[in-house]
Amino acid sequence: MKIVKYFLWTLWRVWFYILMGVPIIILSPVLIITILSEKTYPQFFILARFWAKIILFGMGFPYRIKQEQKMKKGKSYMLVANHTSMTDIMLMLAVSKNPFVFVGKKELVKIPIFGFFYKRTCILVDRNSSKSRFEVFERAQKRLAQGLSICIFPEGGVPEDETVLLDEFKDGAFRLAIEHQIPIVPMVFPDNKKRFSFRFFSGSPGLMRAKVHKFVKTKGLTMEDKTDLKELKEKVRQIIYQDLLWFSKK
Repeated sequence: MKIVKYFLWTLWRVWFYILMGVPIIILSPVLIITILSEKTYPQFFILARFWAKIILFGMGFPYRIKQEQKMKKGKSYMLVANHTSMTDIMLMLAVSKNPFVFVGKKELVKIPIFGFFYKRTCILVDRNSSKSRFEVFERAQKRLAQGLSICIFPEGGVPEDETVLLDEFKDGAFRLAIEHQIPIVPMVFPDNKKRFSFRFFSGSPGLMRAKVHKFVKTKGLTMEDKTDLKELKEKVRQIIYQDLLWFSKK
């Protein structure tokens, strides 16, 4: 019985990468046109949302979104959420209609086909390089100046220990939000770890929920006051952490 289970898990995981790659191949002529200029990024974003929904539904992950507050069209935000799965990318794209740019780890560039477009549309960070982190900050500022939003998973990676409910947050997302005086949008993805964790032999089809909390304002906060950054970061972390605790007891 175990052999059958592992075999089905393997097929399911392979199917995930097929779902990632095939739509990109089919849409590649249009996708390439939309990444030739930063001005056409909103058109690329529409296609990216379509791609994300194909994967979610193709994997058997219907999703349900609860929003305490809705984002306004044409306004920039800092989108943050807990990070436990590759499907966090797809669910984030499904949640936000406002075009945003991911800040993500450069290792994902190695994924065939997906990596080609990921490298050209996302802001990549080498977490072991201080120079890379500074360049990320500059590129994110440029994108915000263009009226786009930014998405950062503030844990800075996925904890290897799956018992960790929510890791400590890095400063980057909150520094940018303060510098640009943009609202932070805390989101909670309570099911992604259970549905599709980074462990190969794990997961199952089922509902994926997303909760969009009320936005956290940054107006009036400054980087000169060191307590502003620290308190903002902890406030957002507690919003997400307490909600994850609540979901874990359901």
